[in-house]
Amino acid sequence: MPDADDTRFTNAQVRHLASLVRIELTDSEVEEFRSELASILFHIDALSEIDTTGVPPTNNGADLLNVQDDDASVPAMEREQILANAPQREDEYFRVHAVLDQS
Repeated sequence: MPDADDTRFTNAQVRHLASLVRIELTDSEVEEFRSELASILFHIDALSEIDTTGVPPTNNGADLLNVQDDDASVPAMEREQILANAPQREDEYFRVHAVLDQS
């Protein structure tokens, strides 16, 4: 397999991509990523040459089924049963510590 063409990306393009993903690159890293990005595109180009005539399109490789349960209505628990294990309660409510400073 021939080597990927490192000239597909300029240093400026690699730096632009790095800025988009919010990473800083040294000069040596820019050169390294130029080569890696060119290699990735080379392999993608190789995949595009594969004859897929007669292959049905798919969005994943597994035959997945909907695994969710039916949406069935069930009776609600009684309020006293729900509040029975509350560490603190006030009337018909859970009592919790304040989470906001009200100064």
